[in-house]
Formats: sequence, structure tokens, C-alpha cells
Amino acid sequence: MEKKNTFKVELETPIKIDGVQVSELNIRRPKVRDLLAVSKQSGSEQEREVNLVANLAEVPIETIQDLDLQDYLKMQEILKGFLSPAMQRK
Repeated sequence: MEKKNTFKVELETPIKIDGVQVSELNIRRPKVRDLLAVSKQSGSEQEREVNLVANLAEVPIETIQDLDLQDYLKMQEILKGFLSPAMQRK
């Protein structure tokens, strides 16, 4: 069974990126290099997670910081699915 490489997140509260209104973001599957890069960053666990999500969504960190919390929680659930060993076996 082939795994999806990217997931689309429909935003309940659209945001603007470079002056363009965006109603969805894509988040790609992380690679080991993504986890290594974020593990070397300073800051709290939450800050490192926001940095990782921004990297995987290929948007500036400020974009993720400006998301409505409900939209961020959707992205967080996808991230948890990527990192969960149980999800990897399916």
C-alpha cells in the first residue's frame, strides 16, 4: 500500500501569505533530516514543533504562528500521525 506524501489541511479561518488569501495548506511527510534540524534548534518544545510544521508546510514560521488554533490543531494531528509508530505500521 502506497503512503500519501502530502496532506491537505482545509483552513477554517483563511490566512494571508504574501498578500494572497489562502484557505488550505499542504503538509508533507517528514524526513529524518527534518527531525534532526529541529532537534538542533533552541527554544521550547512548542516552538520547535511550530518550526517543524512550518518547514513541512513550506511556509514561513510566522504563517503557522498566525493560524487560528483550530487550524493549527488539525496540522498537529497530521504531524502526530507521521510520528506515531502505530500509524507507521498501517
